[in-house]
Amino acid sequence: MKRPGSGAWPYLFLAPAIVLFTLFLAVPIAYTVHLAMRRTKVSGLGLGKGARREVFVGFDNFAAALADAELWHGWLRVLGYGALVLVVMLGLALLFALLLDSARVRLARFSRIAIFLPYAVPGVAATLLWGFLYLPSLSPLRAVLDVDYLGATTVTYSMANVAVWGGTGFNMLVLYTALRAIPRDLYEAARLDGASEVQIALRIKVPMLTPAIVLTTVFSIIATIQVFTEPTALRPLTNTISSTWSPLMKVYRDAFVTGDLYSAAATSIVIAAISLVLSFGFLRVVRDRAFREG
Repeated sequence: MKRPGSGAWPYLFLAPAIVLFTLFLAVPIAYTVHLAMRRTKVSGLGLGKGARREVFVGFDNFAAALADAELWHGWLRVLGYGALVLVVMLGLALLFALLLDSARVRLARFSRIAIFLPYAVPGVAATLLWGFLYLPSLSPLRAVLDVDYLGATTVTYSMANVAVWGGTGFNMLVLYTALRAIPRDLYEAARLDGASEVQIALRIKVPMLTPAIVLTTVFSIIATIQVFTEPTALRPLTNTISSTWSPLMKVYRDAFVTGDLYSAAATSIVIAAISLVLSFGFLRVVRDRAFREG
């Protein structure tokens, strides 16, 4: 028999999560939308009480954001940066995961920790560490390859290197965990049929890893679109990175340098919308193959 009031218990347990979601996600999003549809109107010389007031402008800020050439130039830079990061980082993560799951691997626990450890380093600290290695006057890398790592044509590769160094370990761990969930009997059966370790990896492991690969790719796409730490931390070390190098850097400049919160809010919503389109678009393309849907 159902006790009186027992139906309220699930909502009681959900209450903390609902409160946190409302305070730290729903309310900020609503306030951002509110700011994005308003602007400060200045009367006269802008002096005196009531000379500056907030007015509703509808979608004008969004139209201005979409027409801003700086924003789209930033997107082009991020797309090039993302193509480098996604291919190299996920390729290395998959390779390391397959090697660590191999039957002949040695020192697997030490290797997992060593590959994952860079992910534990804060992004700013990691970027500054690499930034000083890139500086011509300090870099031991110049003895290996005489290249200006912070030059106009190479700085994107340098930033991508920082992201790959820091993100490969996390993605490797996700893929490795998925590999460990595959029944070992499949590998034994394949070996009895004469399959080599490479054939087992390509014909059994990689196909069964497809959902995990899709998951890590989606997370990596979102993280790449939101790139901010690397260019911002490297910017004081070179004059080849502008204040609007990435879309999020433009939002930061508009909000905290020029003080235009309304434009920054509209631009941030545009960035969020594009991120959703890219992420869900990728999922839409690979859904049938990865999850056997449709």
